Formats: sequence, structure tokens, C-alpha cells
Amino acid sequence: MKEFELKYGCNPNQKPARIFMHDGTELPIEILNGKPGFINFLDAFNSWQLVKEIKDALGMCAATSFKHVSPTSAAVGIKMDDKLKKACFVDDVEGLDESAIATAYARARGTDRMSSFGDWIALSDKCDVTTAKLIAREVSDGVIAPDYEPEALEILKGKRKGSYNIVKIDPDFVPAEVEHKQVYGITFEQGRNNYKIDESILTELVTDNKELPDEAKRDLIIALITLKYTQSNSVCYAKDGQAIGVGAGQQSRIHCTRLAGTKADNWHLRQSDKVLNLPFLDTVKRPDRDNAIDVYISDDSEDLLAEGEWQKLFKTKPEEFTKEEKKAYLATIKGVALGSDAFFPFGDNIIRAAKSGVSYVAQPGGSIRDDNVIEECNKRGIAMAMTGMRLFHH
Repeated sequence: MKEFELKYGCNPNQKPARIFMHDGTELPIEILNGKPGFINFLDAFNSWQLVKEIKDALGMCAATSFKHVSPTSAAVGIKMDDKLKKACFVDDVEGLDESAIATAYARARGTDRMSSFGDWIALSDKCDVTTAKLIAREVSDGVIAPDYEPEALEILKGKRKGSYNIVKIDPDFVPAEVEHKQVYGITFEQGRNNYKIDESILTELVTDNKELPDEAKRDLIIALITLKYTQSNSVCYAKDGQAIGVGAGQQSRIHCTRLAGTKADNWHLRQSDKVLNLPFLDTVKRPDRDNAIDVYISDDSEDLLAEGEWQKLFKTKPEEFTKEEKKAYLATIKGVALGSDAFFPFGDNIIRAAKSGVSYVAQPGGSIRDDNVIEECNKRGIAMAMTGMRLFHH
């Protein structure tokens, strides 16, 4: 297949639309089901690069959940404990512990379920039956993977009344070194971003604390590769083999840090006993639980707990999760990794990051205020590596 005609571009009025290879060669994909659209393919090709690079860097299978050309999360296939399974709504999935790729997607989808609603999925490895069953019960636009088990493919084909988008990509495909895009009829040309992210870029530790455990290196690599395919400006918090907070497309870096930090905080709060034990009615569906949990851990919880409202979702009225309780819970969190796609211009980013349990940082460096950023890290015992490489993505 040398080209694929699309219904329209980003919006219904943008016609004609198609994907094709600039040099006239075959597309490196097979469309096994459905008819993906313009934005679907933008998500598919960006998300595939992300999981492929994590797999290449860490030797572990990876999955990501994408929305509007940025990841909501990315994760590797590390087994989940019971609390984590419950927080991700996968404690009832049979065979999850035996499927690394299903575990990776369960982590990625479960991190920020509000943002992942209607996501595009990328899998670094063959989609197995357990993964297909997990995908089948979530609201999603499509999936890209290097292959599919026959039974898994049939399960996915039954999704969305048979119209679910399933794309198979050639894992050996290597893009051209030079890439092009057009804006306002003007063609831009640049070398493809082939910058390799691995442990070798984490050696320039500029803080007093120069200890980077293997788990921290893994998490920083996941954060940085995630940022490589996130709309800039962006920062990413990561913990235990997964991105737990992504702040994408903000004009101010401190706003990135705050946005991603809030998402990371919410991720941790969702694993608290107070949230895990919310007495939901058996009839409440997962998306409604997601919405309710999001409000419950926010500053607007009174909207959820008001008389006449809580009865719609809960068997009994939940106790309020007070600001003091949430602050005390988050104060116990340590060992979080933080990556940034460009330098931190002020130390306020470190001050905010520390409130979300950040112990390790990787950023390019190069600000005239690097000394201030390093000073704030040293005050808090944070280890920071300067990579020397910006990761802007537009």
C-alpha cells in the first residue's frame, strides 16, 4: 500500500487528506481493521516511536496511552501489586501477571484515566489475548503494534461494532534522515531527531548528591523518552517504571511542572486507602468512577459529597479527604524522577517538584540560573543530571 486516503484532515473541512511515502515507496503499515483518521495516525506514529525507543533503551516491553499527539503516560511491564491493580481498575483481569505487555498497558492506561478516555494505544510487542481483553473494555480509538495474536486480533475486531482501528507496523522500518512538514504552504526541512536516550546521558551529575540507583535511571529514561514525543514545553514525573504525570504544551515551564506535579500527586492519592475503599455502587461504570475519584481528591469534593449527589454513586457517604490528610499522605512520597525537555530557568521548578516527592532530576541545563536550580536541589538532597540536549517536539 503506497497511500491511504483519509476521510478528512484535522477537521472535517480539511479535504482532501491522505498519508503516503514521500519517495513513493510502500507504507510501513497494514490497516487490519477500521479506518484511522488524520489525528489517529499522528498519534499512532508518535506513540510507536515512543514505545520502540523505550524497548530499545531498557530491553523491556513498553506501552503508551496517547491523546491529541501527546502521551498521557508510558510504562514498562513491571508486575503490579494489589493496590496498584485496584487503583488502575485491573484487579479483576485474569492472567495479568503473566503478560508483561498487558501489564505495561494497564499501567499506562491507569495512570491518568481521565486523560486516557478515548486514547490511542501503542504496544512495543505483539498484542496478546490478555492485552486485547483489557483494551476491549476501555473507550479507545485504536491501537498500533508490530503484531497481534490471532485470537487477540479477533477480540479487537469486535470492538466499536467492528470499526475499531487496528494498525500493524513493520518494526524494522527506519525513517529517512531528513523530514519535512508544511505550514502555511511553506515547507520546513530538518534532520530527524535521532538523539539516543540511555544511561550514558545521565553521567553529568552536578549536585552534591551523585547517587542514581538503577531504578532512578530507568525512570529518568522513561521520562525523557516520553518527553521526546510530548508537545513542548513539557515535563514528566516518573515512578516505578511508568510516567505518572505529564505536563504538555505549556508556555511557561513552571506551569508544566505544576500541571504534571498535580497529575503525579493525584496518581499517588488514588492509591491511598481512602480512595481505594470508596463504597461505589455496583452499577457505577469505570468512566463514572474515574470522574468521581477525580472530584473526590480535588478541592471541589463538596460537589460530590453534597446531599442528593453522593447517593447517585455510593452505598454510604464517604468521609471527606481533607487537605491536611492529602498533604500528609503526599509528604510520605519519595523516589520520584523528573525529566524536563528544556532547562529549568528558575529554582521554583525544583521547589514545586520536591512537593511531589521528586528525588531525581534530568534536564539539559544551560540556563544563566543553573546555579540557583542546583542550589535548590542541594537544599533538598535531590540528585540532578544535566543531559546537554533539548527535546523539543512540535
